[in-house]
Amino acid sequence: MPIAQLPDAHLYYELRGSANLPVIVFSNSLGTTLEMWDPQLAAFSAHFRILRYDTRGHGRSSATPGDYTIEQLATDVVLLLVTLQLDRVSFCGLSMGGATAMQLGAQAPQRFQKLVVCNAAAKFSTNDTWQARIHSVRTGGMKAVASNVVDRWFTPSFRDAHPVETQATLAMLESASPQGYLSNCAAVRDFDFRNSLNTVRVPSLIVAGAHDPVAPPAEARFLADHIPGARYVELPAAHLSNIEATDDFNRQVLDFLLS
Repeated sequence: MPIAQLPDAHLYYELRGSANLPVIVFSNSLGTTLEMWDPQLAAFSAHFRILRYDTRGHGRSSATPGDYTIEQLATDVVLLLVTLQLDRVSFCGLSMGGATAMQLGAQAPQRFQKLVVCNAAAKFSTNDTWQARIHSVRTGGMKAVASNVVDRWFTPSFRDAHPVETQATLAMLESASPQGYLSNCAAVRDFDFRNSLNTVRVPSLIVAGAHDPVAPPAEARFLADHIPGARYVELPAAHLSNIEATDDFNRQVLDFLLS
């Protein structure tokens, strides 16, 4: 099992493709694993060496105790790249992964060719909303929140037409480590990049879901307006746009990365 040993944790990762190809890193959303990027593998593998990893607290990576921060999750990515001896890469993150992308664009711009920030916001919801979710998981486990969360991740029409994908995503969320999930909830809760977006110094694409209630298009447009030189694209999807609008997502992101 490919494991990167960090000073205080380990990260599970998968690296596939020819060493002659440029590298794209995919970063998962809160409560998912690297498998959320399965719909991208075929389209991207023709052009990129693909590095996916389970964010700290998720999947087969360490669920270390205590509250995390987005800066900490970004540092994990840099240490992963150092461990794998990868120089400049592109990075695509969704939701929490999108927050990580923004942090990396400010914290370590020299390591990144391009950033794709998907279904993210400079500030996600209110502290009270996050505290309510944290309380629900602490008292009832992941199943206390999983169904409601997935209802926000996909549009009703997609859930009706794609029950297999919807059920697989629900199962992924329900099987998440409660401790790891709570630690990452704190990271997203405390993330506020509204006054730091102009410090992102990597060419960026902002991907929005037209029907996303978690990070609505207005939030994504705010990112595009304040990250220097950022491009904006809006897809017919809710929160997990890479799954709900796979073909559009792949086409738009590849167009940006290969241009």
